[in-house]
Amino acid sequence: MNIATLRNFLEIPYDQLEEMNLEAKQQRIDHVDSGKIAEQRRKYLTDEKRIKAITVCFTDLEGRFQMLDYDKKFLLKNADNLTFDGSSIRGFSEIGASDLKLTIDWPAFYWLPADVFGPGKVVVFGEAHDQDGSPYGADFRSRLRTHVDQMYRNDGMVMHAATEIEGLLFEGVDAERKYHEAGAFSFMSTGGYYHSLPQDPLRKFIDQAAEVQRALGLSNEKDHPEVAPSQFELNYGYTDAVIAADQIQLYKLTCRQIARSMGLTASFLPKPVAGVNGNGMHCNISMSKNGKNLFFDADGKDRLSKSALDFVDRILNSASDICLTLNSSVNAYRRLDPNFEAPNQIKSSATNRASMIRIPLANEKSARIEFRSVAPDANPYLMLYTLLRTGMEGPLADAAESESKRSRTRFLPDNIYDAIRIAKSSRFLAEVLGENSHSKYIELKQMQADRCPKELGTRVKREEIMFHHEVTNQLLWSQF
Repeated sequence: MNIATLRNFLEIPYDQLEEMNLEAKQQRIDHVDSGKIAEQRRKYLTDEKRIKAITVCFTDLEGRFQMLDYDKKFLLKNADNLTFDGSSIRGFSEIGASDLKLTIDWPAFYWLPADVFGPGKVVVFGEAHDQDGSPYGADFRSRLRTHVDQMYRNDGMVMHAATEIEGLLFEGVDAERKYHEAGAFSFMSTGGYYHSLPQDPLRKFIDQAAEVQRALGLSNEKDHPEVAPSQFELNYGYTDAVIAADQIQLYKLTCRQIARSMGLTASFLPKPVAGVNGNGMHCNISMSKNGKNLFFDADGKDRLSKSALDFVDRILNSASDICLTLNSSVNAYRRLDPNFEAPNQIKSSATNRASMIRIPLANEKSARIEFRSVAPDANPYLMLYTLLRTGMEGPLADAAESESKRSRTRFLPDNIYDAIRIAKSSRFLAEVLGENSHSKYIELKQMQADRCPKELGTRVKREEIMFHHEVTNQLLWSQF
């Protein structure tokens, strides 16, 4: 007997998946009571016999996506007392106080395409809590969610975000992990911007990734090859900040999984190959209240409101202080190269794409601020939390000085050592992150920097790939 006939695990068609995931997403956007949603999810899991396991995922301080699979029956009985070893997660707890709790955010629940993730599984996002049940300071998903929830309760304000995430497709499986052996990456396509044949491997990858993302409810808008060889970008709609950050993690996970199934590697290193454009993660942000876009003013400069211009000015005032949270790796500073449309200038502009902040041409619905200096390996929750806190609370210069800073050319740090030094001495960043998380983050970044060449030079070094925080090669990390 074929063993497959003995199994009856959940497999849902893509069109039905999209409907289910969009409905769950709308509940989050509508701020439906989380307790009510938790009851719905528990009942669904109890009644749906074809689900074998639940993947609970969380994000560490650097931005790595961590996943644990729980047997469904076990999780339903023990959802209020899930623990894990925090000392095994870099940047989390020390060995002497290693146990942390994993709290499930039931509204952040996704049904999965069975052909990509396997049948009979669903995924739900979780957050790290301390042993006493309080939110864990180094978990910035929890920090971001708590902050935006309070902002909505107090003032009815909502932060919207949408990211444009670029990646590169390389020949072979685990090309990043094997970089220390080969010393180079091999492009699988040499097409170019918007160019690929219908059955080209790059086009097949993009098509399949787009199908999966639609099924996950990401609300796709467009997808295409980018400027560099084998480079791709799949765009999807703006949404509430925490959902947007969750979608970044799902986007990268999906792309990596699909590339692997094709015998390829999807890489989100900011600049893995010298001499060609790197990968960016342009982040578009707007604020609304009662459905009104607070960043729009038809009569304002670049059609932005005063609150939007103040948001821009606060970011520019603290640009160097927060640079390490937006460009968190050694390799990220290769991307900030002015020869490749690099957004390394500390100023804002409606036209100059070398500015770290661009003001897109927009109407009342689409008015926003585009942060172009963000690298795709940044922790998405830390990134959005930092931009929100800085844009709303950062130091603000007087009108004349602010106008000057918007247009005057200054530059972001061009290496991680300078970025660490500035971030370490920044009282503002320490206040935003909290003293403990600030020191942990600096320590992690210093450790990564110390494993890599101080002078970047013009050739990508093996160490900046080997010790990159997104490359899952614990064996190499532990051998240092």
